[in-house]
Amino acid sequence: MITKNAMPASGIKGLKENWRNDLSAALSVSLVALPLALGIAVASEVTPMAGVLSAIIGGVVTTFFRGGHLAINGPAAGLIAVILGGLVVLEGNINYVLAAIVISGGIQTLLGFLKMGRFAKLLPSSVLHGILAAIGVIIFAKQAHYALGTTSDADTTIGTLLDIFYKLPEANPFVFLVALSGILVLVFYKKIKHKFIRIIPAPMWVLLLAIPLVFGFDFFNEHSISLFGNTYNVGPNLLIDIPDNPLDSIMHPDFGMIGTSAFWLTVLSITMIASVETLASARAVDKLDPYKRTTNLNKDLVGVGLSTMVSGALGGLPIITVIVRSTVNVNSNAKTKWSNFYHGIFLILFVLILAPILRSVPLAALAAILVHTGFKLASPKVFKHAYDQGVEQLLFLSSTLIITLFTDLLYGIVGGILVTLILQMLLAKVGFMAFFKKVYKSGSKVYVLENGTYDVKLKGISNFLYALQLDKLLGDIPAGSTVRIDMSQTRLVDLTIMENLIEFKRIHDNDGGDVKLIGLDNHVASTSHNRALRIITGRVKKRITQRQIRLQKLAIANHWSFEREIDWNTSYLRNFTFFDSRPIEMKSNSLQGVDVENNAKWEIADIVFDEGAMLALEVYQTTVQIVRLPSPIPRFIIDKEGLFDKIFEKVKVFSGKRRDINFVKYPGFSNKFQLSGENEEVIRAFFTDELIRFLEQNEIHHIESNGEALMIFKYLHIARTDEVKNMLTFSHNLLGHMTLK
Repeated sequence: MITKNAMPASGIKGLKENWRNDLSAALSVSLVALPLALGIAVASEVTPMAGVLSAIIGGVVTTFFRGGHLAINGPAAGLIAVILGGLVVLEGNINYVLAAIVISGGIQTLLGFLKMGRFAKLLPSSVLHGILAAIGVIIFAKQAHYALGTTSDADTTIGTLLDIFYKLPEANPFVFLVALSGILVLVFYKKIKHKFIRIIPAPMWVLLLAIPLVFGFDFFNEHSISLFGNTYNVGPNLLIDIPDNPLDSIMHPDFGMIGTSAFWLTVLSITMIASVETLASARAVDKLDPYKRTTNLNKDLVGVGLSTMVSGALGGLPIITVIVRSTVNVNSNAKTKWSNFYHGIFLILFVLILAPILRSVPLAALAAILVHTGFKLASPKVFKHAYDQGVEQLLFLSSTLIITLFTDLLYGIVGGILVTLILQMLLAKVGFMAFFKKVYKSGSKVYVLENGTYDVKLKGISNFLYALQLDKLLGDIPAGSTVRIDMSQTRLVDLTIMENLIEFKRIHDNDGGDVKLIGLDNHVASTSHNRALRIITGRVKKRITQRQIRLQKLAIANHWSFEREIDWNTSYLRNFTFFDSRPIEMKSNSLQGVDVENNAKWEIADIVFDEGAMLALEVYQTTVQIVRLPSPIPRFIIDKEGLFDKIFEKVKVFSGKRRDINFVKYPGFSNKFQLSGENEEVIRAFFTDELIRFLEQNEIHHIESNGEALMIFKYLHIARTDEVKNMLTFSHNLLGHMTLK
C-alpha cells in the first residue's frame, strides 16, 4: 500500500506546523517578486514603488481572504497593457486609472460573492493565450527601447515594434550592455546547474550584475562617454526613482471621470483580464500542488478583488494570482498559503533595508526582465504548443493576437471568440441555429447504473459554451466514484471541454475514483494531442509511425503486449514524488511484459509532462519504465549529485527537503549520486555493497521507489528502440542486485 505524505494543516495550525518550509519558500519567491514588481510598475508607467506596494498587499492582505493554497498574489505583466491603455484614454492621469482599479476590485469581489468564478471557463484557452501573446508583443515593443536607450513616438504597437529596427543606429551601447547582460542571465540561467548560482533567482541576478556596470559607467552623474567617435549620454535619468521615504509614493484615486465611457471601458478591461488570468492561473497552480488541493475560485475572486481595492486606493496596481512566482513557491517546497504572507513581509524588509541599493538599479536591467517576459509570452514555443494541440488552436490564438494588436484587448477577446465559433460551426457542418441548439439542448445526461457506476452520455456540440452546463452535469457525482464518460454521440468536442474532463478525471482519480473517457474512436482530430478538438467522422485508419512498427515487432518477438494509442489513465505515475508538481499530459506507446527471473511486471511508455504552467511552462517528453516489484522495498530517490549540493545541505534540511544519504565506504557512489528517502536507516540496510557497486559502474538514471514499484528513466527525449532495449537490460540487472523477498 502506497502512503503519500500527510496533507498539510490549514489556518493557524498549518502556520505552526509548516513555518520553516513556508518561510524558506517565501524568501525564494520574494527574490523573484522584487525585480518583477519594479519592472511591471516601470513598464506600466507608474512609480517603481507602486509595483512593490502591490506585491506587498498581494502577500499580507490577499492571504487572509483567498481560496488557494500555494499561489502567490501580486502585480502581473499581463495587466501592463491594460494600465497603459487606461492612461491613454483617461488623459494620462494615473489617479483616474487608480479609481478604475478600485472599482474593478469591487466588481471582482461582488462576482466572487455571487459565485461567478466559474464563468471564466467560458473563455477558450487558445483565446486567452492569444491575448497573453498580444500582451507579450506590447511589452516587448515598449521595453526594447528602454533596453536600447532609444525612444519611439509611434502611436501603435506595430509602429513601436518597427521603430526598434529603425532606431538601432541611435542605440546607447552603455545602456544596451546593461540590458544584454541581463538577457543573457535570463536565457542561460536554467542551463547553469551550480547550486551557488541557483540559490539566487535569475531576475535578482539581473539586478546584481547590473549595479557594478552602473558604478563603472557612473550613471549617478549626468555626463557623456565617447566610443568609436560617437558620444553617448548617461545619467540619473537611466536609474529607477525610489524616494527616501517609501510612504511618499502613496497616491490616491480620483473618481472625477466615473461618468465617462472611457472610465468604464478601463474598468471592464481590468476586470476581465485580471479575473480570467487569476482564475486560469489558480487552476494551473492546482495542477502543480503536490497535495492535489483544489482552489475555491469564488473565494479567490473575493481575495484578489478586496486586495485590488486596497492597492488602488494606495496607488498600487491590480492584484492577481501570478504563475511564475507561484511556480517558484511550489518548487521551493512551500506547504500552505502562509508562504504568500511571508513573501509580503520579506518585501517590506527589502524596501526598508535595501532602498539605497534599489536606487542604483538601472531601467535597462528592468527592461531586460520585461523583454524576456514579453518574448516568453509570444515566443515560437507558444505557437508550437498551440499547433501541437491542433491546427485550429493555432488559428484561434493567431487571430486573437492580430485583432488585439490592431484594436485593443476587449476587441481581441470578442474577435477571438467569434473566430473560434465560426470555425467550429464549419467543422461541425451545422447551421447557426442548429449549432447553438446542439450546445444548449444537447440531451446530455448522467445515468446511475445498478453497480453504482455513473454513466455520463455527452451529445451534440460539446464546446466552451457548454463548459458551465458540463460542470453542473458532473457536479453531483460523488468523489471517488467509478465514472464512464461516453462521447460517442458528440458531433464536436473542443479543447476547453477536453481540458475540463481531464481535470475532472484528475480530481476524481486522486480521490480514489476511476474515470474513463470513451467514445472518441470515430472522431478525428488534426493532432494526436489528448486535448485536441475532435469531430465525428467515419472510422478512420490510424497512421502508425516507423518507431511504432519497430516497437510492435519487438513486442511480438518477445511475447510482450504493445498499445500505441493514448492511454488516459496515468494516475499511477502520480504515486511517484517526481510527478507531485509535474502534471502528466499523456501516455502512449506502452510496452508491457514480465521479468520472469525477478518475478516483476514492467511497463515502458512514452509520456509528456509539464514543468511549471502557463508563462513558466516547460514541456518535456521522455520514455519511462515502471517495474512492479514482488515485495515491498524502502521509498527512495536516486538522482545526479550536484557540485554544490553538499554546501547547501543545511538549507535543504531547514526547508524540509530530505538530505542526501552518503556512504563513507563508497565515496564514488556518494559523489556521483544523490540518494534521499524517508527512512535513512532502512535505506542504508537496503543498499548493499553489491547494489552500490552495480550503480557505481552504470550511467546515471533517475530511479525512484514508491515502496511497491520502481520508476526509471534516463533520457529527456522519446527513447529509440535500441534505448528501450537498454532500459530493459538495466532494470533487469538492477533488480538482480537488489534484495527482493
